[in-house]
Amino acid sequence: MIAIRLAGLAATGLLLAACSSKPPVSDQWTRWVCDSQTEVLWRFANGSVEQVDVRLGGDDIVYRLTQEPAASGVLYSDGRLSFHTKGEEGLVYWTATDDLIGRGCKAP
Repeated sequence: MIAIRLAGLAATGLLLAACSSKPPVSDQWTRWVCDSQTEVLWRFANGSVEQVDVRLGGDDIVYRLTQEPAASGVLYSDGRLSFHTKGEEGLVYWTATDDLIGRGCKAP
């Protein structure tokens, strides 16, 4: 019985250590404006670069996009919306229809 409790405490300690080593999710949004004048607000979603949250045009809808393979730059998508960055700028488009929302998106 004691061994089971000790194992449970050890597992809890490892879980807490893993959680505490992850950088916190930022409440700060990066603001970019595209050539179409669309405002794109984005931030890393999970303390790493694997997912981003994206908001378009000051809308309250937050799209959680996951990193996907890209020929160049970094591509994030959820199957509906795609956000492709390269260096300090990017483009945003509706994935299924390839309808461009904005290109040349960058910090104003």
